[in-house]
Amino acid sequence: MLLEIENLTKVYRTGTRANDGITLSVEEGEVFGLLGHNGAGKTTLVNQVVGLLKPTSGSILIDGHDLVADPGLARRLCSFQAQAQVPIDGLTPRQAIELLGQLRGASKAEVRRRRGILVDALELGEWLDVDAARLSGGVKRLVAFAMASVAPGRLVMLDEPTNDVDPVRRRLLWQQVRALADDGAAVLLVTHNVIEAERSVDRLAILDAGRVIAEGTPAELKAVLGAELRLELVVDPRAAEAPVSPFGRSVVAVGNRLMVGVPMDAAGPAVAWAESLQRAGAVEEFTLGPATLEDVYVALVGGGDVRPAETEESFDASAA
Repeated sequence: MLLEIENLTKVYRTGTRANDGITLSVEEGEVFGLLGHNGAGKTTLVNQVVGLLKPTSGSILIDGHDLVADPGLARRLCSFQAQAQVPIDGLTPRQAIELLGQLRGASKAEVRRRRGILVDALELGEWLDVDAARLSGGVKRLVAFAMASVAPGRLVMLDEPTNDVDPVRRRLLWQQVRALADDGAAVLLVTHNVIEAERSVDRLAILDAGRVIAEGTPAELKAVLGAELRLELVVDPRAAEAPVSPFGRSVVAVGNRLMVGVPMDAAGPAVAWAESLQRAGAVEEFTLGPATLEDVYVALVGGGDVRPAETEESFDASAA
């Protein structure tokens, strides 16, 4: 394993236990997701890996090197896109990307080669020589991703990399995340965007209250629901009581949405049941589709600040 985290705990002076015995590992060539609500402990974990915070207890190893004992080594072995916007006003994207590449020790020729690849891939050419103070938040996020990727470390950590990015370039960004892993880096992706995680990661861990409450591939985690399909009902707020599922599988309520697990061989009866509820005025609308990672997430930790699936186009990392 390239990254090995063992029983990592971080307790702040206020007594807040941000991380509580976290154990996980990430292989080279793998995109590994950290999924959780705001405040679940994701950013605290990443800041400890990169050496910005010292753990209260536990260990962090990259290629067998102890990063707790030598946080300076962490900054040499890792490249990092923080959740906050990078303060690059006064620089152009060209200058910012090349500066970071050279600070990480890459040659000028290699930095310019990589910069060219990333600028073309992310369609940043029209902004390459524009002062960053004039760029939109989404373009600045793409520049920050290029800064983290122009001379990637053994481990590349991305904290909410797609914030503010438009749907078209979000798709392009995910192609470059995959390229980082295919070139041999381990990628640690922090997000609370469930659909994004499902489309982009090889494995993931779900964090809640500073603890890992589930870990595996998206398919493995969806299997815990025991349902191949999801029937989503939008319940009429005037209905006297919520519908009761006849299918004996998971049922999760988020606001006026009711997500009902349905076995594959019950698709027909599920539609018929939903139609009868709609005719009776108990539900306003319904959809039936494959069970998703969002269903698992909501079942485990509740709805909270889970982002909705905006559109298929917005998050499809595999599309051209």
